[in-house]
Amino acid sequence: MKLGIVRERRLHERRVAASPDTVKKLVGLGLDVVVERGAGLSAAIQDIAYAQAGASLVDTAADALGDADIVFKIRKPFGPDEPDNEVDLLKDGAVLACLMEPYRDRGLFNAIAARNITCFALELIPRITRAQTMDVLSSQANLAGYKAVIEAGAAFGRAFPMMMTAAGTVPPARCMIMGAGVAGLQAIATARRLGAVVSATDVRPAAKENVESLGATFVAVEDEEFRQAETAGGYAREMSREYRDKQAALIAETISRQDIVICTALIPGRPAPVLVSEDMVKAMKPGSVIVDLAVEQGGNCPLSVYGETVSRYGVTIIGRANMPSEVAVDASALFSKNLLNFLTPLIDSDTGLLSIDTEDEIIKGSLVTWHGAVVHPAVLELQDETGGEAS
Repeated sequence: MKLGIVRERRLHERRVAASPDTVKKLVGLGLDVVVERGAGLSAAIQDIAYAQAGASLVDTAADALGDADIVFKIRKPFGPDEPDNEVDLLKDGAVLACLMEPYRDRGLFNAIAARNITCFALELIPRITRAQTMDVLSSQANLAGYKAVIEAGAAFGRAFPMMMTAAGTVPPARCMIMGAGVAGLQAIATARRLGAVVSATDVRPAAKENVESLGATFVAVEDEEFRQAETAGGYAREMSREYRDKQAALIAETISRQDIVICTALIPGRPAPVLVSEDMVKAMKPGSVIVDLAVEQGGNCPLSVYGETVSRYGVTIIGRANMPSEVAVDASALFSKNLLNFLTPLIDSDTGLLSIDTEDEIIKGSLVTWHGAVVHPAVLELQDETGGEAS
């Protein structure tokens, strides 16, 4: 079987879906790995490194995808209605695994299903113990949380730690993390290592212990709704208007004393919740910094601008697009290992062929198209462009 890797062509994407290390292991599984020339350059991987790992190099995406039985990508392919159409380059019946943004663009999934392509949306892999090594969201969010603090530090006009000098004492920076998932916890740890005084908030009760274990102060309205605010999958549940108002009042008072705010709160399939309002930004100290990791889903701050750094009311607001891609070398290495760990159990050790068990919890959770049809409930619920239910 052939496995194809191509250069990512979406804007702001520097990662690549295979490293020389994973190519070597994929070849060891009996796969013929084909890599488009230049696919890893933006992640500091030279073509020769892939060749030395056992991959074959080809000149174009069409060469890499045309007869590939399996395709690994970072981001979803361009569809038939887009200039760089990649779906039509895929072999009928191929297997595709990448980040598919499953809550958007039903038309793309229809086009993929029409080619009889078996498509896995990696962000839908269930967060269970057995799937931890396959969890691309966690591996990438971890790096995003780290990089968010580094970006904030670069824009902040002061030092993070307290410094005692002969000329006087520099107080430590005060940093608040909005959302204590994987990205948020890494942001807490990074800000603490740099010497900041850190606080954090999250609507999930389980987050309190995690936040405090890292030495940060937990900030939340801890009422009955708060205690019921976590889904079975470990994600945040959307809160009532009453709770959001109470929480907003507490956060507003806390944020006014902060130097740096890192926003990481997301709800799967929904726009990012607004946590830092314009009035809150107005109340922040001049020279403060906000980094909005949720900007790709609308932002936790309505003043964030996707892909830009702006100044509002004396506050620098960073809306970096695709933060994990800013750490492309490490992000690619981790993502490619996630993909390797996802694929390995699917290859039959006796025949060397794919064996996809649709009753397996991991497969059932991430399989979007199968045997020419869209099969995942989350995608089936998407509405078509006319506003009617998608067929």
